[in-house]
Amino acid sequence: MYAYSPTVLLIPNKGKMLMARQSAALGDRRTSGPNPVDVHVGGRVRLRRTLLGMSQEKLGEAIGLTFQQVQKYERGANRVGASRLFDLSRVLDVPVGFFFDEMPSDVAASSPAQRPGVGAPAPEQELDPLVKRETLELVRAYYKIDDPSVRKRLFEMTKALAAATGRSDKDEV
Repeated sequence: MYAYSPTVLLIPNKGKMLMARQSAALGDRRTSGPNPVDVHVGGRVRLRRTLLGMSQEKLGEAIGLTFQQVQKYERGANRVGASRLFDLSRVLDVPVGFFFDEMPSDVAASSPAQRPGVGAPAPEQELDPLVKRETLELVRAYYKIDDPSVRKRLFEMTKALAAATGRSDKDEV
């Protein structure tokens, strides 16, 4: 039988009680992967940065980090603190809430703080087409078209092609 205290997990072993840190009992990040909420926030940072055409290096310089640290934030490997999130929101010109927008309820519910002992779900990059490289490259290329009328025609053509496949906007939600 396991016994919990506020800071440790007590495990009986050969008549003695062994102590383990509570974080290990609650899903240590080193064994269960990044927190799904951190992955979502990182994906939103990457989305906004790429939509602005900003490199990881430029973003890092603007907030006093190396591009490797920005990469870790974007993967969800490092957590973004409140002050850093504030800095990111100012540099990327979005409200802080942007980083939490469109978070699927299962991602919020799968956070280890919400459900102790549950492993991380599949990476968000596999689930959300908005954070895929293909989508980001498509959006970037679209906005490189200078002529608004050409962009409009491309937009209409893309919608027509999507409609021809039989998928509607409702399928994506």
